[in-house]
Formats: sequence, C-alpha cells, structure tokens
Amino acid sequence: MTINSLVQNTPAGSFYVAPSLPAALDALSDYGAAGAPFAGGTWIMRSPIRHESLKAHYVAIGKIPELNAVRIGADTIEIGAAVTHAALAAALADLPEFGVLAAAAGHSANPAIRSMATIGGNLSASAFAAADCVPALLCLDAEVEIASRSDRERISLEHFLEMRSRLAPGRLLTRIVVPRNARKTAHARLPLRQSGDYPVAIVSLAVDVDPANRMQAVRIAIGSVEPVARRWVRLEAALLGHVLDPTQATNVATELADEFAGRDSVEVPAWYRVSVLPNLVRRAAVAALGT
Repeated sequence: MTINSLVQNTPAGSFYVAPSLPAALDALSDYGAAGAPFAGGTWIMRSPIRHESLKAHYVAIGKIPELNAVRIGADTIEIGAAVTHAALAAALADLPEFGVLAAAAGHSANPAIRSMATIGGNLSASAFAAADCVPALLCLDAEVEIASRSDRERISLEHFLEMRSRLAPGRLLTRIVVPRNARKTAHARLPLRQSGDYPVAIVSLAVDVDPANRMQAVRIAIGSVEPVARRWVRLEAALLGHVLDPTQATNVATELADEFAGRDSVEVPAWYRVSVLPNLVRRAAVAALGT
C-alpha cells in the first residue's frame, strides 16, 4: 500500500493514516512545519474555537500498535503516546504506586473525552494549562521519548514542558517512561463549579515513607494554577524528613502558596486558584495515607 493511497483530502488539507511509526515519522519530516500528528483529536478539533488555524497536513498515529501499548515491567512502565486516558486508567487500576496517575487519567474531563484524548496529546498541548496527567507524571519523575526520522532521545518531562512549544517539525513524542517504586501517591483536584470537566487547581503527590511515616522523598506537582504545571520544590523541601501529616502539610502550604502567580480565566480569577492549594494539599495527604 502506498502513502498516497492512505492520504485523504479534507477541507483543512490532507489526512494521512500512518500504518507504522517509521511511516508516521517520515510523513511528519516531509510535511515539516505544515504538518502535525493527529491522535484523539480532542484538542485539534477545537482549534477554530480558539481562533487557531488548522495545519495543511495531519498524520494520524492512533492506529500504530506500539503507540497504543502500556508495558508494565519490573522497574518501569512504558506508556505509548496514543494510549487514551480511559485505557491508561484501566491499565493502572491494580498498581497502587500509580494511583495518582490512574486517578488523573480516570477523572479528567468527562467520559467521552477520556475515551478519545491521548496521553501524548495531553502532554504536547502547550496551551492547555488544565491537563490532569501532567502534574501526575511530574510527581512520578516521568521521562518522555522524542523520535524523528533519524534519531530518538529520552528527556525528563520537566525539560519537555519547557521546550515543547519549540519542538522542531518532524519530531514526535512517542512514549512516556515512569519508574516503579513503593511510594504513596494521590491526586487532588477542584473542578470548575459550572462545567465540572476541567479543574481550578490540581495537586499531585508522591512520597516515600519509612515505617514511622517520615517522608524520605517528596515530589509535589501543581497543575492548572499557572500556564504550565510545575513541581512545588519549596513545599517538598519543607516537608522532607517529617511525618506525613495532613494538618502540617496544609499549614506549610498556606505559608508558601504566595509563590504562585496564578492565571486568570473567564471561569475563575488567579487569586482563587492559588487560595485553594492548601486544602488540595491536605486532601492529597489524606488520600496518600489512605493508600
């Protein structure tokens, strides 16, 4: 089957259904800045609402087997970029150490979106500040693999978030790699009051504790409050070595919350996103202790 036979013309341009990852990377390289990958389409299909132009060419990657797989190994799990949120939540349901990610994927948006939206698209949409899976993966110390026609590289998710809007044409996020360990995790979100689909703020937590519940390692990530999710490094440092206690964690979070600028939106003001963080930290700590 030739490439031309798999290309469909649409009002927006061409739509190429890639039968394999090499074929997808070849097409993306050939199209350059005029092309883009297409998986679930939940972000791209709403481009006109955001007054954004569609690309001249799209490369559909949703049928590529290796991008639809979740591989659970002894030391890591590997998540293909085209795995949907619903499929990811189901794959991780019996792995308590990934409870934060299962909750993020399983409660994001709404059931219809979860069945279509992909993890790779969620991470790559640089203008989407309310992505649930981004802070969840940040607190799990995830890495991402970026591939092109000629090479592959693995980088930290934090680095990817910094450079994703400048990702060179022809490069594609292909998988997410997350280390395994016996951590306690939790995901706390406050939905918007009207729609309920997207969160005002998100707190994702992963801690390693000793038998006395003292935290030997702490990773806390905040999403939806600022334009890009990030770790709350000062709070992590303040809690390290202490017993995981929801009240103490809430008090410290209250003292440190002013480091967040918050983002304004038509739904809620910036100050409100910041103001709810301490309570979400408390909820995450309570949930982590429960696991």
